[in-house]
Amino acid sequence: MNITRNNVDALNAIVTIELAKEDFQGNVDKVLSNYKKNASIPGFRKGAVPMSLVQKQYGKAVLFEEVNKILQEKLSNYLVEEKLDILGNPLPVAGEDFDWDADVLKFDFELGLSPEFSVELDTKKKVTKFNIVADDAMLDEQVEYIQKQYGKLISKEVVEETSEMVGTFTNEEAGINHDTQIAVSEFRTKTNQKKFLNKKVGDQVSVSTKGLFDDDHKLMDYLGLGHDGIHGLEVDVVFTIKEINESEKAELNQELFDKLFGEGVVTSVEQLKEKIKEDAEKQFTGQADQKFVNDVFEHILENTSFELPAEFLKKWLMGAGETPLTAEEAAEEYAKSEKGLRFQLVEGKVMSQFDLQLNFEEIKEYTTKLIKEQLAQFGQTEPDAKTVEDIVARVMSNQEEVRRISEQVMNDKMLALFAEKANADTKEVSYKDFVKEMYGE
Repeated sequence: MNITRNNVDALNAIVTIELAKEDFQGNVDKVLSNYKKNASIPGFRKGAVPMSLVQKQYGKAVLFEEVNKILQEKLSNYLVEEKLDILGNPLPVAGEDFDWDADVLKFDFELGLSPEFSVELDTKKKVTKFNIVADDAMLDEQVEYIQKQYGKLISKEVVEETSEMVGTFTNEEAGINHDTQIAVSEFRTKTNQKKFLNKKVGDQVSVSTKGLFDDDHKLMDYLGLGHDGIHGLEVDVVFTIKEINESEKAELNQELFDKLFGEGVVTSVEQLKEKIKEDAEKQFTGQADQKFVNDVFEHILENTSFELPAEFLKKWLMGAGETPLTAEEAAEEYAKSEKGLRFQLVEGKVMSQFDLQLNFEEIKEYTTKLIKEQLAQFGQTEPDAKTVEDIVARVMSNQEEVRRISEQVMNDKMLALFAEKANADTKEVSYKDFVKEMYGE
């Protein structure tokens, strides 16, 4: 057996594997011998079928299968030994009039090679690292929300300005059919609010989605749409009223504070707001950090130039899925997936260039921290060590969970790296302004 490689260029190569008969004939003879022992052919006793007949009936198929096994094994080992970083999978080069009876069988495989490049984290253009604060307006909104959540609902006959409605938004053409609860005051204009006044259960009200709320992102919640679905959405939706309620707000007293945080933990409205602010900003940190990581990666992608073996990848895509693609379909698929592939290559380069590695103990330690935080949310601030250990063991036995946690640990490592190396500016914003920064609105 002989394996050689011809580098067509920096991104493409041909690997040639030559197999002599002695490389595969022994395997073929062994399989055919087993076939002979077990073959059941009319006119012959089991095990007494002539080898010539077995060879005639099964010989080519066995030859193809055994040669293919050897090719896969040898090619895979070669790629590992030569440390070749390839994209896609090797593609066999179809030969015309291939002679399976030749003394030496020669097979060619096309390879698409991963490009060589390096990344620079000290970005010329500054990347913004947001510090999201819970401002007074947000804290007031959250306090009011808590009062409503823990208050009493009083059923009403007709809709009033202070009413909350339970119902369904629908628009068949736009695929909208979403149950929700909404206060009359949520509608941005007085004109739309008045459409609901004095309506009863069972009544339907039609409104336009254009300018329906003070923030278009509320369409996501109230209409059950994704972010892409709300942009430029101008359709009429029908709201069918199912319930009409009036919320009697809960009093901001010690009974409510104890119900929320435990006895004596919070004793005033000021402390309540401090607690809300602390919890909210802890959640905001994760969102701001993820945006920072994403923005640094975007900057690296924009400023890191490398070629890809595009023609090879298009050819590979034609047969990579369950359904074969035409050349045109493969070209379209490549255009859609090219940025994602570049992102994966850049991400991998960051990990290798800056030696970002994961080990089992790090993943286990992070999992333990998550479990303890979750238990603390249910009042178990000092959980039994054996209980935590058992839960961690169950989580770590789930491959999907381990993969997800591993990604988060690596993401944290990248965050620390980018915070140290990237050229960043810190900007303090409210959550509402952060959302605008996120979606460009």
